[in-house]
Amino acid sequence: MKHWLPLAMLVLGAFAQAYEVTDDRGVRVSFAQPPLRIVSLLPSLTETVCELGQCARLVGVDRYSNYPESVKKLSQVGGGLDPNIEAIVALKPDVVLMATSSRASDRLQSLGLKVVALEPKSHADVKRVIDKVGQVLAVPDAARIWRVIDASVMAAAQSLPASIKNTRVYFEVNRAPYAAGESSFIGETLTRLGAKNIVPAALGPFPKLNPEFVVRANPDVIMVGDRNYIGLEGRPGWSGIRAVKTGRVCVLSVAQNDVVVRPGPRMAEGARIMAQCLLGGQK
Repeated sequence: MKHWLPLAMLVLGAFAQAYEVTDDRGVRVSFAQPPLRIVSLLPSLTETVCELGQCARLVGVDRYSNYPESVKKLSQVGGGLDPNIEAIVALKPDVVLMATSSRASDRLQSLGLKVVALEPKSHADVKRVIDKVGQVLAVPDAARIWRVIDASVMAAAQSLPASIKNTRVYFEVNRAPYAAGESSFIGETLTRLGAKNIVPAALGPFPKLNPEFVVRANPDVIMVGDRNYIGLEGRPGWSGIRAVKTGRVCVLSVAQNDVVVRPGPRMAEGARIMAQCLLGGQK
């Protein structure tokens, strides 16, 4: 653990004053000094901590946090929504980063732990959450991460030919089916790429759909993770969907799907994956 000492001296020396961060619940969390032991219960937050160059401060993560490779060696504390409270407490974290939808925040706070709840659903949310994590960790210029994402999404859009403009896309995030709507970060990326999402913003970021909705909408391209692809084309009426008939069903590998569905630092890579799908879309 010798590598902790220079980090601790640098952080504590540069940020000696107490500070406060307001999370997405509107809760103000005070810090006497920057946290050096962090548990993250959301993969996008784990990736943000690491992208800020602070992976060494992580002591535990949820079971789905698997990037970068180094976090796989950390203690896993269960799922993000319903984690193992005892395992988290045993790690003695200075702060727990989690989604606002997690059921664990009240219990952890009652045990004296600091909790910062953040949950990005749109591009604006991602930008804000990256800044918030930077504030929690007392890392300057966290905004640089968003600037890179923003420029890279723009570059991906500019790489596509005009012929894909207004291609009608259905993006399935879960076989229920839950879709990525126009107002989600995935939907916003698709819009910036020039595509037309068949799921309007009015239905919310990630609505559960009646499968007949997709049949009626008749998308040109379907994007789906390989975990959820099984049986998709056999759903009633789906064999007649334009995307299925023309073979423009883009099946994302597990690794690709992880990139695309996480609202964090790898959104630029996610935009490139979706751009490839728009160009090819082949199974």
